Amino acid sequence: MSKIIGIPLGWVMFGIYAVFKNYGIAIMLFTLLTKLLMFPTSYKQQLGSARMQSLNPKLKQLKQQYAKNPQKLQEEQAKLYQQEGINPMASCLPMIVQMIFLYGVYYVVYAPLSHILRFSSDIINKASEVITSAGLPTDKYFSSRPELTIMKYVKTKPELFGDKAFTDVDFVGKITDFKETFLGINLGAIPTIHPDDGWTAAAIGLVLVPIMSGVVQLIFTLYSQYKSKKMNPEMNMGAMSIVMFIMPLFSVWLAFNVPAGVGMYWIFSSLFSLIQSIGLYAYFTPERVAVIHEKEKEKKSKKPGLMAKMLEQQQALMEQQGMSVRKDYSKETEGMSRKEMQEYNRKLINEARKRMAEKYGDDYTEEPDDTEN
Repeated sequence: MSKIIGIPLGWVMFGIYAVFKNYGIAIMLFTLLTKLLMFPTSYKQQLGSARMQSLNPKLKQLKQQYAKNPQKLQEEQAKLYQQEGINPMASCLPMIVQMIFLYGVYYVVYAPLSHILRFSSDIINKASEVITSAGLPTDKYFSSRPELTIMKYVKTKPELFGDKAFTDVDFVGKITDFKETFLGINLGAIPTIHPDDGWTAAAIGLVLVPIMSGVVQLIFTLYSQYKSKKMNPEMNMGAMSIVMFIMPLFSVWLAFNVPAGVGMYWIFSSLFSLIQSIGLYAYFTPERVAVIHEKEKEKKSKKPGLMAKMLEQQQALMEQQGMSVRKDYSKETEGMSRKEMQEYNRKLINEARKRMAEKYGDDYTEEPDDTEN
């Protein structure tokens, strides 16, 4: 996953670094670019939250009406979301996309020689062999991600890399000129509370990266929580609320175990997300949301989406299997054996699938006959 996503992101980072010649600025602009690419998803997420606010009275009424029948309540809520053209799970998508991007950033930051300076794998492997042969100390991740260690020794022991293979590609010169610091922080170093050279300004700045990543993420989480509760007082965040507060702690832990460049990405990502959310919440006034809601509702009624199709199919199957109280098949099935009942139910399910295919043009195929098992 990291390589699949990281390779194209590496080319993006390479292009930005080629222009600005600063790794920190490249990470900041790269983060801004990913946020712009994800803006349509974020827009739909916050629009969905705003539209959910208009459903609060109806949802409250359903909860009161079916307080003693949770299954029926869930079914009626799903119907309401379908009628109003709202997908209650849409808010999960931006978080998933962000985590996917994080894997790619993680891979790029750990491999600046490959993605930013564009050295071949042969040269990188040869440099790894030089370090191993010299008996220099390395960390436990050196075999799988050696590039940051290579950069450190190229800058501190350049005489080790005097072989013609290195001089032909100006290995030492390019790495020496690589601007991997931002505001005095070495973005290729891993933050630690036990710095080798003591608490210098650089060490303090480095350890502030994980702390700031957690603080900015927490501010964004608290703001999002506040706005969500204000717009939907009846909404029960439940486990989602716990996850939202775990994310800042996760970002701190992660930033203490990866190069500071990843933590810097997390800081910029949370900061841009906060600014974006403030702007979108200001844009989605009640009047504007009402107009958009009616347009979306009308659009969904003309062309049902995947959620609507799945819900209707589920209801049809439940009815045909005799699970709905609105229809009783006791007369038709009276006196049937178990095998005959299985065959009867299978035919009803296939009939429901055919009706769905006729209505939506989807390829609903018949289920295999497993009644012999």
